Amino acid sequence: MDKPKGAEFWNQRYQERDIFGLAPNDFIKEMAGHIPKGRVLCLAEGEGRNALYLASLGYKVTAVDFSWVGLEHAQTLAQSRKLNLTTICQDLTTFDLGEAQWQGIISVFFHIPSPERHLIHQKVIRALAPQGVFLLEAFRPDQMELREAASGRTGGPSQLDRFANLANLQEELKGLDILLGQECNRQLDEGRYHQGLSAVVQVMAKKT
Repeated sequence: MDKPKGAEFWNQRYQERDIFGLAPNDFIKEMAGHIPKGRVLCLAEGEGRNALYLASLGYKVTAVDFSWVGLEHAQTLAQSRKLNLTTICQDLTTFDLGEAQWQGIISVFFHIPSPERHLIHQKVIRALAPQGVFLLEAFRPDQMELREAASGRTGGPSQLDRFANLANLQEELKGLDILLGQECNRQLDEGRYHQGLSAVVQVMAKKT
């Protein structure tokens, strides 16, 4: 397995197991039915909670993350549930998403510096098949204050540039039709590290 550099923090954290819980993200669970049947790519998928949920719905799922520890947990869970899951250990800033080959791509709480995020979103646009759907939920800048008030329990990055807002995402995803774009505060209950009131941005976009 290719082992990218820079994954030490997440490898250590995933040693704890189930750090964001085993259940899929609420937004993905609510919106999954909008993804056409076929191939789905899960970005920065960690231990695979969303990928395994989509696999259980009949999608052919590939999960990419640079933490081999997280992906090993994902494969263990897939085997225990008798689900097929392809995992790829690679840094998404250098990973080739391909062209017009995914019916769905999902990104859940994937926070990297804004220039790299913009680059990856350009890859997403190119990689989606016609009628393919991109689903994203991320923390927005207001999360910084909520995170500090909750002593970090609600999650999110510590660097402001790693947050996104709806205006950022609308600009970065030009080339897709934004079917749903909203900013809201909602209660998270996802394992040990996503607990409590959180400021998020949610997007569902489609390639025509």
